[in-house]
This record gives sequence, C-alpha cells and structure tokens, in this order.
Amino acid sequence: MNRKEIIASAEHGNKAEAFEAFDDIPTNPNLGNTIGDVINRRFGRRELMRGALAVTATTTLFGTTALSTGRAQADAHGDRYAFDELAWGNDETHHIADGYDANVLIRWGDPIFEGVAEFDPMNQSAEDQLQRFGYNNDYVGFVELEPGRGVLCVNHEYTNEEVMFPGLGRQDRADFEGMTQEIVDIEMAAHGGSVFEIAKNGDGVWEVVLGSQYNRRIHAGTEMTFSGPAAGHARMQTGADPEGMTVLGTINNCAGGITPWGTYLMAEENFHGYFWTDVLDADGDPDVSAQAEAVSMARYGTPGRWYAWGQYHDRFNIDVEPNEPNRFGWIVEVDPLDPNSVPVKHTALGRFRHEGAKSIIAPSGQIVVYSGDDNRFDYAYKFVSSGVVTDDRAANMQLLSEGTLYVAQYNDDGTYQWLPLVHGEGPLTEENGFMSQADVLIDTRLAADLLGATPMDRPEDIQPREGGAVFLMLTNNSRREEVNAVNPRPESYFGHILQMNEADGDHAALTGTWDILVQCGDPEIAEVGAVWNPATSENGWFSSPDNAAVDTAGRLWISTDQGSGWGRTGKSDGLYSLETEGDLRGHAKLFFRCPVGGELCGPYFADNDQTLFLAVQHPGTDGTGEFAGFERASTFEDPATRWPDFADNMPPRPSVVVVTRQGGGQIAV
Repeated sequence: MNRKEIIASAEHGNKAEAFEAFDDIPTNPNLGNTIGDVINRRFGRRELMRGALAVTATTTLFGTTALSTGRAQADAHGDRYAFDELAWGNDETHHIADGYDANVLIRWGDPIFEGVAEFDPMNQSAEDQLQRFGYNNDYVGFVELEPGRGVLCVNHEYTNEEVMFPGLGRQDRADFEGMTQEIVDIEMAAHGGSVFEIAKNGDGVWEVVLGSQYNRRIHAGTEMTFSGPAAGHARMQTGADPEGMTVLGTINNCAGGITPWGTYLMAEENFHGYFWTDVLDADGDPDVSAQAEAVSMARYGTPGRWYAWGQYHDRFNIDVEPNEPNRFGWIVEVDPLDPNSVPVKHTALGRFRHEGAKSIIAPSGQIVVYSGDDNRFDYAYKFVSSGVVTDDRAANMQLLSEGTLYVAQYNDDGTYQWLPLVHGEGPLTEENGFMSQADVLIDTRLAADLLGATPMDRPEDIQPREGGAVFLMLTNNSRREEVNAVNPRPESYFGHILQMNEADGDHAALTGTWDILVQCGDPEIAEVGAVWNPATSENGWFSSPDNAAVDTAGRLWISTDQGSGWGRTGKSDGLYSLETEGDLRGHAKLFFRCPVGGELCGPYFADNDQTLFLAVQHPGTDGTGEFAGFERASTFEDPATRWPDFADNMPPRPSVVVVTRQGGGQIAV
C-alpha cells in the first residue's frame, strides 16, 4: 500500500486516523519470530483462539478457580477496586463512576500566564499560543511542592487542524491545501509540553496558579541540548548546529514519566511524520534512495510528510538538512522546578518511536527506564543506569547520560532475556555498519533487528511496579498474519497485555518470566479470542490498551486508544481498573469514559491517591463517521461534539480532567 492509498484508507479524514493508518505499516524486516509466534508455541493457537469461552485458555491464564464462580466471584474474593462500575457507551460528553467528580482543570487555549486574555479560536497566532496550554494533551505528571500544591507537566502530542482552525480541512495529505506559514507556526507553538503550578483553593478544588514562577511552555522551538554517546556525533550535526549539541524543540510527545528526583521525561514518538522532502517516487511516496541516511530513514519511516512544516522551515526538509531527523526520537528530561533550565535529550536511552518513559529504582540503586517502540512489529526496551540514585538531585539528573540500553527477546517457555545494545558486542560491529556506540543508539531499531529482538504488537506504555512486575501494553496489530507465544492472534484489532516478572524482583535483572494478563476484545464473540477473568462484565472488557498507571496500593489502571476502530466495539475510550493478582486476576471494570472521538491519556495518581489526573485528547475526531446521528467527519464549524465547553463559538478542546471522590478520600478504596 503506498502513501496515497494509506491516506485514502483513513476513512473519515482526520490526522489521528491517518497516524493509525501509517503505523499499520511495519518498517521492521525482522519478522521471522514475532511475539505472536512465541505466544502460539507456548499456549497453542487453537486454545487461545477459543477465548474466554474456552476452558483451556481461561484456566491457563487465571487458574481453575476462575471457572467455578462467574461474576459473583468479584464479591466472594474481595474486589480491590471499590467503586460501582460505569456503563459502557459513546456520546458527546465524559462520564465517571457514581460517587466521583471529573472536573476540567485546563483546556487547549487556556492561559498559563498572568495577563493573557480569554481564548479566541478565531484569532490565533503563534506568539499567543505560546502563552497558553497547548493542543492534544497526552502524558500527565505531577511533582508535589507541598500538600495541596504542585507542578503539573503535560505533553502535547500533535495537532488536528480540521477542528483547530476555521475553514481548514485535514492536512496530512499531499497538497496541504490552505496551509500557510502562520498556521504552521501556530501548530509548532501548540506542540511540546506545558509546565505549570496548580493548587487547591479554599474549597479543596485544584486550580491553575497563573502567577507561578514555575509556569513554562516547551514547544517545537525551545532550545535543548544532548547528552550521552551520540551527543556531538557527526550524524547529529547540521548547518545550523555544526557542533551537534543544540537542537530546537521536541515534537510528538506521547507518554512520558516523572523520575524519582522529580524531573519530567518527555517521550518523542512519531517524529518521522514531521519531515518533508520534495523528492517523490511514481506513487507519490517520499524517495530517500539518494540520501546518505537512506537505510536509517527507511527503517524509521522518515520522512512521513504528515505536516507542511518543511515547506516553511528548512530544518524539517531532509533535502536541506538530512541529519535533522537523527536529532528526534529521544527521551527529553526537563526540570519542572527551574523554568530557565535547558531540557536534555538523553541519547543513551536510544532513538526510536518512544511511547513512554516509566522509571523505577532497582535494589542496587540504579535507575531503570522502560519504553516501548510504538509501531507494529517493533520492540520493548529498558535502560539501566551506570550510577545510582542518591540524595543529590543535581547528580541524579546526570544518571540518564550513562548506562546500558537493552531490548527484549521472549521465549516459548515463558522466559525472556534483555539483550544489551552495546557497540562491539555480538553483531553490533563495524562490519555491520556500526562504527561506534553513537551509531548503535542513533539506529537503535537496526541494532535491535540484528540482535534478534522479538517483534511486538505495537508496544506502548510499559509500567513497572515494586517487586519486579512489569506490565506491557500491546495495543493492536491488524497486520499480523503469523502468531506466536507472546502475540497470539492474527489480525489483532483489540490488543493484549503482557506481564513480565523480572528475576528476583530486580528491575535491573537481565532475565525473567512472562505471561499474558488479558487478551482484549469482546469475550462473547468466540472468534475474537478475548480472554478475561469470568467476573468481567459487559462494561468491563476493553480494547486497545495504551497508557497505564500503578497507584500507591500497587493496583493497575489502564487507559485505551482505539482510534477510529472504536466502531468495532461501540465503546468510547476510557479508564479501567484491572486486577493482576489472585482469583480476580484479569478482572476489569470501567471507571471513566471519554466523549466521542476522544482518546484517554494520562493517567496519574497524586495527593495520596485522592486525586487522579486524566487527559482527553482529540475529542470529536476519531471515527465520527460511526457516531449514530452524526455520521460524518468533524470540522471546526461542524464537530461531532463541542466538549468540554458546549458553546457555539468553541470547537472541541483537548483537556485535562481532575477526578476526586465526593466527600473526599482515596479513589476506589
């Protein structure tokens, strides 16, 4: 399928759906032993395809007691999530379980500095956008200053022009009709992240502190530097930066993390889509064959030509600056307590389409950072620092500059090993094109291919928990044909969750065991092959796990991203509790759901689990052709919903929502 066909296949015409369509095409040639093959050999394809209706599959995942009690089991065995489950559905607004409030804290366009006027979507400018909360809020993190006061850190992943700007349609297409430099510059200002103080008012309600010293916008033009083995390397140098040490901005920041020392990690995901070329082949696809970086570009899908930025800014045009893509696809560390600090892109953590960057301290004191490469048939990674975490915050901020990056390889017998991506070890040699550790990290995907890492079904968030458990979200893979032990279903539209247990409970360990926590989708349809705990109700099963959080009690929470595929389930995206232990292992319950066309991101627990931050991005866009009564593509003038304002003069606005328990107290306790 060429680029034109991909764009045409995104049925209802918005950028989020086009992202999904592009991601549906793997760039990994190493498909001889994927995670699906491994799962199939371990459990047997026939047994797993029977799904929750199959005795063998259910007892394999949940044990023999799971079959005997049905849904009444949740009460009998003590559900650890104490809330009345929300009913599934899809409509114009958000919903929360009874007994809870879900209030909008901040929306795209809201000021984050004093003296900024109310948002007017009819009069936008780049300068004005830099004073306001950006677009499409994904990751949310919180750094507490004192009880009831802290700094919120929010990623802004991408822009949906068709509902941002009046009279402008979808822009991820070849002609970019209607685009101007002014619009491009507004888009660039709406990317990156927002850092701002929030505090509880006299009524105990969280509010933005506009006059705070901590408030800051990070965007596509923010000056940043590099650390680690690839910093200053020749492949990182450009005409504007001959030293290879200074880069402007960060883009497509999906999930992320907060480190134990209180810094904010921004993961750069689909960076390839922002780059441009004027050289196209007969099918209209970018032609990189004459580029010195051609092999690397092909493996990363660069340039994607999703945006018109390269028409107005040479650094995003590979014909002018072929090394600029090498400066994106990293993990960025930001100090939210110092608005004058220079963010750092840590090359030691590798370059790929990072979904997130969740960290945890190993028993040795080393910091471990987990991250998935969000593309079909790509890999799961972790970084282990050389140094250890101490009470010296400044020293801790150097820990991500030096250490070892590993990629996961899964075995049929339920074990796995982490393979080191180290120059000179195994095939990572000059003979195979890796002249130094910098090359290994710039071309992390190519290095992992040679090591024989296991291709996965879109590895997204990877959430570690104390005690060595790690939960890997595998969102879906509609292109899968062959299955294996860790990717059990062909044409997996619904995804699954893998649980990994690091050896001896040590997150720095290089081996461990794995199992499938759940296989997502409707358990009442046998051919779907879903596997849940039988106590899971029709409201509780979900599709396409994306982000995850662990609360202070060690309980797992999952947010979903079905994209335009929500029509296959009829359910909006939302937040689910998911039991990971005991007789209720694999039991899910719906807690919150998004308005139509929105994706749920975040989630982040704070305030001793009395506050839960959620992010709803691109409301009113995904799959609106399937929305009964609307059944067309959303535009600025005619959106499927005007959430959260529901005002005629406002388009839908990505927003951060604060969830609290009515009357106070911890959530779901």
